Amino acid sequence: MVSGRLAEKNGRYHMVLNLKDENGRRKEKWQSTGLLIKGNKKKAEDMLLETRRAYVNEVVTKDDGEMLFADYIEKVWLPSKRNFIETITYAEYEREVKKIAEYFRPMQISVKGINIKYIEDFYDFLRSTLSECTVQKYHTKIHGALKKAAKKGIIPGNPAASVEKPKPEKYNALYCTEAEMFNILEVAKGTKLELAIILGFYGFRRSEVVGIKWSAINFEKNLISISFTVTQYTYNNKRVIEDKPRAKNKTSRRTLPMIPVLRNKLLEMYEAKKKWQKLCGNSYITDYLEFVYVDELGDRIKPDYITQSFDTLMSKNSFREFRFHDLRHSCAGFLLANGMSMKEVQDWLGHSTFKITADTYAHLDFKSKLNSADALSGGTAFAKIPQ
Repeated sequence: MVSGRLAEKNGRYHMVLNLKDENGRRKEKWQSTGLLIKGNKKKAEDMLLETRRAYVNEVVTKDDGEMLFADYIEKVWLPSKRNFIETITYAEYEREVKKIAEYFRPMQISVKGINIKYIEDFYDFLRSTLSECTVQKYHTKIHGALKKAAKKGIIPGNPAASVEKPKPEKYNALYCTEAEMFNILEVAKGTKLELAIILGFYGFRRSEVVGIKWSAINFEKNLISISFTVTQYTYNNKRVIEDKPRAKNKTSRRTLPMIPVLRNKLLEMYEAKKKWQKLCGNSYITDYLEFVYVDELGDRIKPDYITQSFDTLMSKNSFREFRFHDLRHSCAGFLLANGMSMKEVQDWLGHSTFKITADTYAHLDFKSKLNSADALSGGTAFAKIPQ
């Protein structure tokens, strides 16, 4: 178990781990716990201890080729990733690697014994219940583990590199019509879910909805900024809530003008907060005073609440099946339908690359197709063809 300590930075606890690089030199690795300093010291200490126990200094030799592949990927490769990716990402890795290990362990296949056929058979097994997109995620883990084994000289080459990479089917997002949007907003009016739905249609991610702070809202200039997120995920069989003083990626940090319906809802919630804080007195929870999305007692609304309550709302009112995230897709559809360019939509939604926006919404960009048709009609030989 590596040594480590807690440090305070920007109002939050950080873990400082004492690691060694490939040359045996000591180096410190800083990792945020996401926990506010006030009232969270015990939680931070527990997280530090868990992280120290999970970390395994990689010491592998050529003899490790005789190790079961299931043990190698779960007990050597996976822990080596722990301190180089975020906890939410590691939790996903952990779930997928566990499934890989459960499949291969009964076969008693060593790292040296793993070959293309075994890997392809595993992918076929996954395809019986999972999408091609999900199969690709498992391929990434197997490929990464065997690539490292080859790099360390444990095996002569990476057999996963010769396997045909799973090809995800084209993702087809769901979109609301304007009538559906109006009906959803109507049934949500006055409920705890109303703000989330308004912001969903405004292009917010779930983590961005919960992460909105009063300091991010400028009522004078009529602007709202996205720069803080709150995520919820399963790690070590527990549901974890993690605060991040940043958006999903650099381009996710953005400032948007507020339309009247959003501005009015936020002002209404601000007044309601003051009223409930006065009524509850000392019983009012003060840990989340800076956050917008709280309940009557001041407790922050959890990300899972949005997903679960939205599904219930849709089912209860006999709407066709939508995910909460599909409200964000609907926002993109409305923007494109009203003449915004694909680049403008990318900026509004905070996508990390133009390619993500274009790949997801190109089929909706009918205006650009009309412009292209007009250009062909007026500026090429097509214009000379008799009508």
